[in-house]
Parts: sequence; structure tokens; C-alpha cells
Amino acid sequence: MCWAVPLRLVEVSGQAGKVELAGTLREVGLQLISEPQVGDYVLVHAGFAIQKVDQQEAEETLRFLAEVFAGREEA
Repeated sequence: MCWAVPLRLVEVSGQAGKVELAGTLREVGLQLISEPQVGDYVLVHAGFAIQKVDQQEAEETLRFLAEVFAGREEA
């Protein structure tokens, strides 16, 4: 199974950028999206930002994922 996770873009440097989630930074490729800007939420899959998403959608998805994984820790 493959997942694309929404992350907040905190740095843009050419065709590379850094995304953040809960204080963890990851480098991603930005070649697949147009006009990436710091503060954008992007879906990240296999090391690449593949699509921009709006902040509300990203936050809802992240809350859902947190609930799913919190339930797994209790099992």
C-alpha cells in the first residue's frame, strides 16, 4: 500500500524543498508541482511533492492519521 501524506513546505531551494511534520524535517523534490511557496501544504509520496492541498484538508487528514496511529499503539 502507498500513502501520500500532507506536509507543510518550510523551505524552497530551486527544485528541492523541506517539509515539516511535528518538528521533523524531510527533503523533497518539487519538480512535480508548479510555483511551490513556503507555507503551502503538499502531498508527499516517495520523496516528491505531488500535489498542493489546502490547509483545512491537510489538517483534517493529519488529524485522521493521528487517530488511526494512536489506535494502533493501544493494540
